[in-house]
Amino acid sequence: MGVITYTDEHTSSVLPARIFKASILDSHNLMPKLLPDAIKSVEILKGDGGAGSIKQINFAGGFSKHQIDEIDEKTFTYKYTLIEGMGISDKIKKVFYDIKFEGSADGGTISKMTTTIYTHGDFEINEEELKAGKEKVLGLYKVVEAYLIKNPDAYV
Repeated sequence: MGVITYTDEHTSSVLPARIFKASILDSHNLMPKLLPDAIKSVEILKGDGGAGSIKQINFAGGFSKHQIDEIDEKTFTYKYTLIEGMGISDKIKKVFYDIKFEGSADGGTISKMTTTIYTHGDFEINEEELKAGKEKVLGLYKVVEAYLIKNPDAYV
């Protein structure tokens, strides 16, 4: 099994607690509302939304299942594993995400996401595929950030 790991960072003027509440704790409500053409629904299939829960995201063209590994409202950390659906293939076994929102010196947020891709065999993922995946995540992040800036009383 091969392993590919990379880390991305993004800064925002929005407080970490608001980004965490909106993009993690309430994602099942907010994402389909903000991106109705892309995300049809988010369902909790097993558990209460905490560690050990299984979430299914239903997209216009398919679905993905996430296993929540850790969620911490005090440290604004969220760890989950993509276990089934879009993003999983005969080449990719699973994908682990470790997300942390930290306060920045200017009162905003530094978001750090480490992605670990577990492949079947020594399969190499090309740079274009990695870049496309990163851009999708950044796009989701920017949609949530724009919503929070436009709605300063949301998720406070």
